[in-house]
Amino acid sequence: MTQRMTVEWNLRQLMATRGMYQTTDLVPLLAERGVSLSREQVFRLVTQPPQRLSMDTLAALCAILECGVEELVTVVPNREEKRAAGGAEAQPTPQVRRTTIRRPQGM
Repeated sequence: MTQRMTVEWNLRQLMATRGMYQTTDLVPLLAERGVSLSREQVFRLVTQPPQRLSMDTLAALCAILECGVEELVTVVPNREEKRAAGGAEAQPTPQVRRTTIRRPQGM
């Protein structure tokens, strides 16, 4: 059985601890470090875990937030498999069946 891992993206929390509450605060700070991203790209970077991230962007974020990569990205075992591995069997999801209610013919 292979164990799947989940990535927790902590950029928003780290920004908040540094008093940065708007995603647009990052745009000029990233530009100072040679990373050119649009406001929309920065918004997605803050609000969603990125599927791909350049090393330049990662290094710039770590420098801006004065943190290490391990604070920005946390890798944890997948919660679903962790629960199943704990001894409790996973309950199967019941299938949904559509039904039609009809009145009897005589009424």
